[in-house]
Amino acid sequence: MLKSPFTYRPYYQKKQLICGIGQIAIITGWTVKQSVASKLTAEQYAVIGNLYSPTRGISPMIRNLLANPHVRYLVILKATKEDQTSGSCQCFLDFFRQGCQLGKTETGKPCWVINSQITGYIDQEISLDSLKKLRQSVEYKTVNSIKETIALVNAIYKNNPLLESWSKPLFFPETKYQPSTFSGYLYGHRIQGKTIAETWLKILHRVKTIGTIRPTQYGQWQELIDLMAIVTDEPFDFYFPQPNYLPIDQAFIQNYISQILEDAPFQEGVKYTYGQRLRSWFKRDQIQQAIDKLITEKDSSRAVMSLWDVQDYESGDSPPCLNHIWLRIINNKLSLTATFRSNDMFSAWVANAMGLRALQQHICEQINQKTDYSLTLAPLITVSQSAHIYDDCWEYAEKLIETEYPKLFQKIEYIDPNGSFVIRLQNQRIIVEHLTPGSGEVVHCYRGKTARQIYQQIAQNCPTLDVSHALYLGTELQKAEIALSQNNESIYRQDQPLTSF
Repeated sequence: MLKSPFTYRPYYQKKQLICGIGQIAIITGWTVKQSVASKLTAEQYAVIGNLYSPTRGISPMIRNLLANPHVRYLVILKATKEDQTSGSCQCFLDFFRQGCQLGKTETGKPCWVINSQITGYIDQEISLDSLKKLRQSVEYKTVNSIKETIALVNAIYKNNPLLESWSKPLFFPETKYQPSTFSGYLYGHRIQGKTIAETWLKILHRVKTIGTIRPTQYGQWQELIDLMAIVTDEPFDFYFPQPNYLPIDQAFIQNYISQILEDAPFQEGVKYTYGQRLRSWFKRDQIQQAIDKLITEKDSSRAVMSLWDVQDYESGDSPPCLNHIWLRIINNKLSLTATFRSNDMFSAWVANAMGLRALQQHICEQINQKTDYSLTLAPLITVSQSAHIYDDCWEYAEKLIETEYPKLFQKIEYIDPNGSFVIRLQNQRIIVEHLTPGSGEVVHCYRGKTARQIYQQIAQNCPTLDVSHALYLGTELQKAEIALSQNNESIYRQDQPLTSF
């Protein structure tokens, strides 16, 4: 073949692509793109890139193809379980086969919806004529392994002459979503919910409200540091709201759980699974080790599983985000704490949490089968050291916060583990008794003439007081102070409006 005059210029997701000077675009789905690039020369391909999401990944890919019309061949690799689960490559293939039609995204924004059983979006700013021309001008084929990919690329490269570009480079405007943020703590956050779904909404709200916007190799994200999420009562078969607003469904999670619980043989180009790291990566079955440890030493604090390999510093692509798992039995309940170095809180955390809950259930069941402990499940705790939401999910996250987050507070029960407070007036003093939760025993009594005197004492003794509870106490104490200022103690009754002034 003649020396290629072409150079692929990416305008979107620049740092995620491997660029060459050929005319073949290779979409590797969830397969590690470097495992394909290492077997080819730059002359044999135009670009090699992953495709993870049909709703957020296809549109920037099409924009790049339109801006590089010298690409005349498309090879789509579907080689992993993750490709089947996400459907991203299949949806992209359906675009070339079946086209698209006008529709709306999940947030209600107009877009082109791909004619596929898998939901996929293309930005509406891209003209329909250019999309039709792209489909007509690029020859596409699918393959199921790295070996097939290399063979097909070699055949296309050897047997086809260089073709002219099918158009001049085409560019279209892009609507940039600009989030609003408030000031707040960057480090150290605690969020608790009964279910994974409830906890997730609270996480989205916290990150989107006070997260710091930072540049990354994948664009921008909004980030908090060291976010601890506690899920107390997730049901055994998992709770999915109806209609389901979570980013996954039952079918997805069943496949995902197997990737955590089960080992997986090494496959070239296929990323590790968490199950592989836990079962065989270090030549030990760490899940079984943890089970055996807790069977023989019920009170042990050494039931630890590690997924980080020191060689991950030298590896080229995506070391594991989940790094550490710790198990503990307290009061005959098994808790699991998982630490993530980096955590996509919009797209990944729900699946992460359900997979870890399934692991917690599995370990609990295995221990109960081999002992007379009769353990039950304590909370699931995740610590996300970098808790972030990517910029292509900001609009989706804010839409969910707008529609679903307020519903939490229509049914929420303000039960504070710090206890409760009974307020009364006596002898021209505000008297506040601090009661233990459940038993209602008096553990402290506060006295003062002003709301300020009382809340300063409570704040000093109860630094972890629930925010909603603290706000409630502030209103009640202010009412009590007003009653004292009127020299009429009888007009104050806790949880009742003042009767007169």
